[in-house]
Amino acid sequence: FAWFDDMCRFQDWRSEQSVNSENTVSPRRHSVFRSLKERTGGLFAFLGNLFHFKTLKRSMLEDWKSTQNVFHPQGPFLQRWNKIFVLSCIFAVSVDPLFLYIPVISDKNPCWYLDRKMKIIASVLRSFTDIFYVLHIIFQFRTGFITSSSTNFGRGVLVEDRYAIAKRYLSTYFLIDVCAVLPLPQVIILIVLPPLQGSKFMKAKNILMIIVICQYVPRLIRIRPLYLQITRSAGIITETAWAGAAFNLIIYMLASHVLGAVWYLLSIQRKDACWKQKCSLNPDCNPAYLYCGNGDTNANAGNVFLQSVCIPSITPDNLPDPLFGIYLPAINNVSQSTNFFAKLFYCVWWGLQNLSSLGQNLKTSTYAWENFFAVFVSISGLVLFSLLIGNMQEIWSARLSLECIP
Repeated sequence: FAWFDDMCRFQDWRSEQSVNSENTVSPRRHSVFRSLKERTGGLFAFLGNLFHFKTLKRSMLEDWKSTQNVFHPQGPFLQRWNKIFVLSCIFAVSVDPLFLYIPVISDKNPCWYLDRKMKIIASVLRSFTDIFYVLHIIFQFRTGFITSSSTNFGRGVLVEDRYAIAKRYLSTYFLIDVCAVLPLPQVIILIVLPPLQGSKFMKAKNILMIIVICQYVPRLIRIRPLYLQITRSAGIITETAWAGAAFNLIIYMLASHVLGAVWYLLSIQRKDACWKQKCSLNPDCNPAYLYCGNGDTNANAGNVFLQSVCIPSITPDNLPDPLFGIYLPAINNVSQSTNFFAKLFYCVWWGLQNLSSLGQNLKTSTYAWENFFAVFVSISGLVLFSLLIGNMQEIWSARLSLECIP
């Protein structure tokens, strides 16, 4: 049994070795596990803190970007932009009347047509001014506003919330700006009118006149508040008395330009109305040929007799023309002209002359709408002259008060 004793001693020796190894390895294993756990926990804590820091940093960056995207209403950028936009508005309201100069009476046949060159010039200039209105609408959605606060006495609070800014703008001038920027005249002139003929074209032409006049109102409405804002901020336009006088004089000349353009278009309308009246009395006359397109290609033999009718009568200087009244100078001088500058300056001079004289030189006929237009010219001249004098007195008073301050 010697081999059995040796085997038992071998097994006892292995068991002792395993017990000793467990006693020696176990503390090391626990220390390794403990160290690994601590490091792993630190790593997870670091990753958690890092993720939280990135989230916090991202939110801070978003808040900073949203704050940076909101303009201060009294900041230098908006002050410069408001001055540019006021000048663009003045240019825009001087461009819109150009659409009223497009109709021209033919010098060969009793009809009228649209000046092709004038259509392109008016449409391009109008599209250029619409760009400024689109930019202004975008800036309005990013412009903060100052509201009164009960906690800050004598000082308002700047609101930079994008939702509050959009809500405030949508409830004030948004619809006015959208109505002013819609490219309706360009669409009618370049797309709607060319394929039309006859009576449909005449109706579309009347719609164009109504749209131009209606869109003129919101464009004028936007000038006044911006002008007052620039005046309060002492901008470059009103920093001197001469600059303020020049600005008010520009407004006066602009009104002359508008009235002259309306006067020209109404003279074309009066000539066309006279032709329609005479054409209705002749069965061979076709009123569809009163529009001769972009040339004289639609001449009708039945309408030739119109060349001998609707002619201004020779009357003494102190008596009005019974057919055309105040429109007689336009029909005789510029209604058949395609020279734009000659037509423009002649009509502007007519508007300036009658605004300055309050319409006292107008010799009207018995047509109701003609007399209504003459009354409007007279009242407009009186109002504009009063505003011009009042603004000049206000500018000089402000200048004297500044000079008296020690």
